Amino acid sequence: MALSLRKVTSATKSCLFVRQLTSIRWKTVLSSFDHKSLSDRNYFQRVIGSDVPHKMCQNVSLQHFSISSQPESICWEGSCHAVLLRKLEIALKDHQLDEAWETFKDFKRLYGFPSHSLVSRLITELSYSSHSHWLQKACDLVNLILKEKSDLIHSYSLDKLSLSLSRGQMPIPASMILRLMLEKGNVPQLNVLRLIILHMVKTEIGTHLASNYLVQICDHFLLLSARKSNHAKLIKPDTMIFNLVLDACVTFGSSFKGQQIIELMPQVGVSADAHSITIIAQIHEMNGQRDDLKKFKGHIDQVPVQLVRHYRQFYDSLLSLHFKFNDIDGAARLVLDLCRIRESPSIQKDRNDSPKTFLVPIGSYHLREGLKIQIVPELVQKDSVFKMDGKQELVLVSNEKYVLSNKALAKLIIAYKRDGQIGELSRLMLDLQKELGTLERGGFICDVINACIRVGWLETAHDILDDMELAGASIGSSTYMSLLTAYYEGKMIREAKALLKQMRKTGLIADLSDEMVMTTCLSDVLDKNRMHTRTSTSIGKSGLAECLVREIKKQEKAIRPVVYEFNSSIYFFCKAKMIDDALRIYRRFQEMKIQPTVQTFIILAYGYSCLNMYREITILWGDIKRSMESGSLVLCRDLYEFLVLNFLRGGYFERVMEVIRYMKEQNMYCDKWMYKSEFLKFHKGLYRNLKASNTRTEAQSERLEYVEAFRKWAGVN
Repeated sequence: MALSLRKVTSATKSCLFVRQLTSIRWKTVLSSFDHKSLSDRNYFQRVIGSDVPHKMCQNVSLQHFSISSQPESICWEGSCHAVLLRKLEIALKDHQLDEAWETFKDFKRLYGFPSHSLVSRLITELSYSSHSHWLQKACDLVNLILKEKSDLIHSYSLDKLSLSLSRGQMPIPASMILRLMLEKGNVPQLNVLRLIILHMVKTEIGTHLASNYLVQICDHFLLLSARKSNHAKLIKPDTMIFNLVLDACVTFGSSFKGQQIIELMPQVGVSADAHSITIIAQIHEMNGQRDDLKKFKGHIDQVPVQLVRHYRQFYDSLLSLHFKFNDIDGAARLVLDLCRIRESPSIQKDRNDSPKTFLVPIGSYHLREGLKIQIVPELVQKDSVFKMDGKQELVLVSNEKYVLSNKALAKLIIAYKRDGQIGELSRLMLDLQKELGTLERGGFICDVINACIRVGWLETAHDILDDMELAGASIGSSTYMSLLTAYYEGKMIREAKALLKQMRKTGLIADLSDEMVMTTCLSDVLDKNRMHTRTSTSIGKSGLAECLVREIKKQEKAIRPVVYEFNSSIYFFCKAKMIDDALRIYRRFQEMKIQPTVQTFIILAYGYSCLNMYREITILWGDIKRSMESGSLVLCRDLYEFLVLNFLRGGYFERVMEVIRYMKEQNMYCDKWMYKSEFLKFHKGLYRNLKASNTRTEAQSERLEYVEAFRKWAGVN
């Protein structure tokens, strides 16, 4: 086979040389013709019959050449065509990509594209390569073919190419192939598309492109559905694809993009399974949308005990939002619900029951035009690639039961102390100890008291001790001794004497004098570390003091609860298209001298966009820039991209290029394809034939300059 290929290669080189020489010969002949000689058939035959190229062609001793005896025909044309095709076929069969590519280039230069099957084989062969060089060649070839002769490519070949590109961590060319297919109305088969998306979302840029591509698929599906086209069902994405993209949005912090994709699910008729719900919970947590997440709770509380571990993340996100809103009562109720949930008879269901579906509103219940997402809380995909554990911060699972982490309990202690509700904290701990059925003396209540002592909250620790005594709860002597030691070390003699009286009253130091107790407290250093060595029951709070210290430091930099409340109100009004009410809440930020967050600006921009108020978004952009320049705000990609799209729709090209410049300065990837599509959708013929010299006003001249700058940057022809 190698010898045959060398012969074909040699023949091809000779053939190409003959063709070049013939081309020169033809030019010489034609330039020497005059009108008379053209009418002289003998002269014409003498010239064409020149034996120089003819003999050269005869020297190529291959059966693929058939030299005609008729001087009027060009004998080497058909033979060279056959030789190149044969050479390309052999190279593809032997998987020799270098040889195949060079042969294809030669054939393309001489005759254009080869047959449909050969082009598909070449693309497929390039797709099987693990080298990015050949994958990029395949991508470039597809782009060229679709521009010149789009009917040459099978969608099957493009499926394999896009999968290979995504596997090779080349999300940009992979998305280009997917979008080229979508422009022709095609989407890879669902099983292939899942794999493509799975590989794309491993990187931040890939997630960005995959989410934008999913939005484009949904838009195309809705367009076809409106036309009642049967093709719509062929491109409809499924729950798994939504889950892959949404999970990646959580991983890379694209919470606003995630929210947009969540709202697409009910529009295209895709249900949310158990994995979807936990991912949606995390996105709502990131966006501060507590009201939306609370609507799921009643349905999640009813799931079978087998799914307790799966929904840990859901409750973790909901509890986190209660803390962010400083809703301590809500947090306490949720904590008690988690302890009771395993005992509820309503969750003991027959495993053979089919999963029930429910509709959950997106936005307020009172919105007339609000969306409702269909959820199936008990549906868990068997072949899921998602991990159930996720981040473990506030809610843990032990023996198929929900328990609180040190961090969650620390947040509760800090919140109750900040609000001066130590009595409520004591009642909650008593209720928790009762629900948990703790038998050891004091249980985790001793851990809470000892943690307060270690961080210097002696008054709080003493108040909890008093509450426990009044409730008849037993507290170990080591806890009393730890507090007494702290009093003596802090020279708080009056408080120490009061605690000694309590200890005598409870019979803990009946046989010891005050001096002996004080000596013991000051000399026994080990008592201070006793909270580290003792074993706690139920919740396990050995590191509670350390968590308290960390959470106290975080509180200093945390976003104020009023910000979450304001953002939640603005979100409600924007969803209801009550923009004036949303602006009144926004102005309260300025009145109270509170810095708005990125979420604030995203919600307002969204509200304006729903009403096509693009000019108002330019004014909002001014507020955003001032916040950035003061160093109090760092924008995310989601907001930058949303601004670009809305400025494109509104025709504010100076603002478009300004935002793009900011993105470049922060090394953010810009999805030119999407921006280009948006431009062509709204401004396809804008200033196409207008020159700068023909503009009528200075404003028009400046606008033309920015339009041309965008065309050049985005590659709009």
